[in-house]
Amino acid sequence: MEDGIRLNRIGTAFEELSYPVAAPAVVDACGEVVVRLAEGTVRVGDVIERSSADQFASSGDLELEFLSLLPRNAVGEPYQSDGDA
Repeated sequence: MEDGIRLNRIGTAFEELSYPVAAPAVVDACGEVVVRLAEGTVRVGDVIERSSADQFASSGDLELEFLSLLPRNAVGEPYQSDGDA
């Protein structure tokens, strides 16, 4: 059994929804999906419930909103770049 999806695959969870979609419908459809972050996990429903958006026009809009609501350390150490050497 898979214990969550990786953050870079979150778009696949949102592609199956019909757009435009209301925030409560996203929580109903994807709320229990667990997303693995650099440090820990989050449930899609817990993140989307913090959104002030009423609805999302596309999967891209939904993904952008989801990513903007994640904590700063969700993708790694703040202010660090893999390109810096």
